[in-house]
Amino acid sequence: MAERYELRFSGAGGQGLITAGIILAEAASIVDDKYAVQSQSYGPEARGGASKAEVIISDEPIDYPKATVVDACLAMTQEAADKYAVGIKPGGLLLIDTDFVKNVPKGDFKVYDMPIIRTAKVEIGREIVANVIALGAMIALTDVVSRESGEKAVLRKVPEAFIDLNKKAYSLGFEKVKELLAK
Repeated sequence: MAERYELRFSGAGGQGLITAGIILAEAASIVDDKYAVQSQSYGPEARGGASKAEVIISDEPIDYPKATVVDACLAMTQEAADKYAVGIKPGGLLLIDTDFVKNVPKGDFKVYDMPIIRTAKVEIGREIVANVIALGAMIALTDVVSRESGEKAVLRKVPEAFIDLNKKAYSLGFEKVKELLAK
């Protein structure tokens, strides 16, 4: 049986979660030499409406490119949590942005909470890197690719001037979740 891992990144359009999904797929396929597919969908209002990116990673060719049973889900907004934190498999994971998801979806999965956007604003001073913090957090939570592969994929995608900023954001997301898991 092939090892197939499905992740869903969800939030508001414009939060960069599609980019986070693309970076994760590249970390798996280009850096880690696994099979990966990435797909996305936006609400009708694109910017501000709920959007999601799904990434499927496998050690064998992927026959069906859509997520069916989600192993891990990120929800950055309440709307995204309500809409997309469904279909998480029993024993799966849900990472929520504490400040924006007040009504936590119930299910047979483990919920982790982290103030992702606040962390970007307060600890880095730039809300724009919240998606990279979230990506680092999801990689730390799932171990679906190595920390190094994730970082390499992030740095391949960002302009030269923003390398240090994104490296810091990725590490911050990764470290914060490792601290959560150690508790």
